[in-house]
Amino acid sequence: MKLEQNEFTRAIAAGKKQIGLWVSLASPFAAEVTAPAGFDWALVDMEHSPNDYFSVLGQLQAFAATGTTAIVRPEWNDPVMVKRLLDLGVPGLLFPMIQSVEEAERAVASTRYPPRGMRGFSGATRASKFGRVKDYLSRVEEETTVILQLESAAALAQAEEIAAVDGVSGIFFGPADIAADIGRLGQPLHEEVWALIRPVAERLQAKGVPVGTLVNDPAFAAALLKEGFTFVACATDTVMLARAADAALAQVRDAFD
Repeated sequence: MKLEQNEFTRAIAAGKKQIGLWVSLASPFAAEVTAPAGFDWALVDMEHSPNDYFSVLGQLQAFAATGTTAIVRPEWNDPVMVKRLLDLGVPGLLFPMIQSVEEAERAVASTRYPPRGMRGFSGATRASKFGRVKDYLSRVEEETTVILQLESAAALAQAEEIAAVDGVSGIFFGPADIAADIGRLGQPLHEEVWALIRPVAERLQAKGVPVGTLVNDPAFAAALLKEGFTFVACATDTVMLARAADAALAQVRDAFD
């Protein structure tokens, strides 16, 4: 038995546009509702949602039956957490709040076995189908997506150096936290935020680095993909549910008031 190819890793490396969905409901059942939609990738979030390892596992199982690659964002750049997620069979990770080259190197090292990194070894995990995948150890590095999230002006200033760290698959911009960092809390689409992000994105794109982000605005997401962004999440499951609930209630109230 051989390790399956990570289509998302290959797609972003080739510059193929990838449309994503942010998944925060922390429910395998909810993931199963969205999984057949056909998104190229989905981000299962552990940083700002009540996900735990078992709920992440259930969501991985929901997406495994589809063409959507489930990327997981751990709570922090923590090698112990990364080890456990990789053993669960996570095909890719998005590391939050990377602020320096050193933190980028630590993130990559947590996904690599010694001597190239610090990932602990277990021979019978879900990732290797409990020891049945015979080429797992030789191929897992090349198949695992490692995305680093930049969330401050200081991180943006070091973006090119961070992106150059060996093993980094792509750079992800966090506009909400960048907005907070420059005094625009709660305004992730503000022009000042994107005046900071866009020049950095252009420099990285010129170097062949895949760049991505999340914007809960499908039209803006499409515009960013046209500009050269490679992977963009255009919606969040919790936001969609809230907006749909509000709209349904408002429609009924408007009809009989």
